Amino acid sequence: MRNIRKTEAFDEFYNSVNKRVQEKIDYALTLIAQIKVVSAKFVKKLEGTDFFEMRVSVENEYRVIIFTIDEENFIEANEILLLNGFLKKSTKDYKPQLKKAEEMIKGLSE
Repeated sequence: MRNIRKTEAFDEFYNSVNKRVQEKIDYALTLIAQIKVVSAKFVKKLEGTDFFEMRVSVENEYRVIIFTIDEENFIEANEILLLNGFLKKSTKDYKPQLKKAEEMIKGLSE
């Protein structure tokens, strides 16, 4: 079973969404915590970065949660750190969110 930690930014995102979205996020978190091999429908490595995304679909909208792990490969990961989340409207939404995630990681390592 994987250990999932959350940042303040993730908690703010989580508390800002409605109950139905929170339930879907909780379901996806349960999956990634308990199952070694998770479908790409839920978890995907973001190319060119050290980050992964977890996607949650509710009412034709995607919420994306950016996270990092303690291993190179998701299957081998024991620790997951949820960094931030956002409502995906276009692919342009990723760049500022990834920058925010990088700054969070820098802040944690200082």
